[in-house]
Amino acid sequence: MASTSTNKKILVIIPIVGTQFNEGIKSEVEHVLAPDFTADYANTTKGTCFIESRYAEFLNTESIISLSQEAEKNGYDGIFVDCFGSPGVSIVRELVDIPVLGGFDSGVLMASSISQKFSIITVVPNVIPLIEDEIRDIGLSDNIASVRDVEMPVKDLGDKTKLIAHLFKQSKIAIEEDGAEAIVLGCTGMIDVVDAVAAELKKAGLNAPVVDPSYAAISMLQSLIRCGLSQSRLTYYKSNAKLVTDPSQCLT
Repeated sequence: MASTSTNKKILVIIPIVGTQFNEGIKSEVEHVLAPDFTADYANTTKGTCFIESRYAEFLNTESIISLSQEAEKNGYDGIFVDCFGSPGVSIVRELVDIPVLGGFDSGVLMASSISQKFSIITVVPNVIPLIEDEIRDIGLSDNIASVRDVEMPVKDLGDKTKLIAHLFKQSKIAIEEDGAEAIVLGCTGMIDVVDAVAAELKKAGLNAPVVDPSYAAISMLQSLIRCGLSQSRLTYYKSNAKLVTDPSQCLT
């Protein structure tokens, strides 16, 4: 049920147990949060400290589902799962009627609206195959110039000076060698660096837009809510699956 108050409410699910990114995430969300929206924040209570693999996504999904179902019951109007890999998002869309976004769809769809070819710069090499899976699923393979990484695990992203330098280096290569016309930051943990990377590229004569996936997701989620839109039930059929532990329950 949607909120009946003047302001619309968004729940930002931070899909890791660690809370060290919370203040930065709050700052990023509020940077693009409209005056008639409010946001609350919740970390998963069960799962991993960081997400850099399919297994980590799996371990955090149970808590993402629980938080999402509670959010709908508590009158939230939309959910942002704050991770570029969008863990659990497609599952949650089957379970709740309010719109649910992750970082990937929002970031790449925004990039595709302002460029023909763009590159994604993520954290470490082992995340690249996960992103390539998502690219195929969304049908934008022809729009991707490359997927590169900064060789920095999520736990080290607090070193902003190093992160900006590595993002600039990889973005420059993506533009000059891969043909990218825009850059998407491939991790929502890359907090408060988008303007610096864009400025460095402009200084180098490479005036390519840089998309922050958190900015994109919150902006898109607010638009969906304003337009009264949510996930299609012809894509995400409402699931009636029930967890059972006794085989005899499957015979009734």
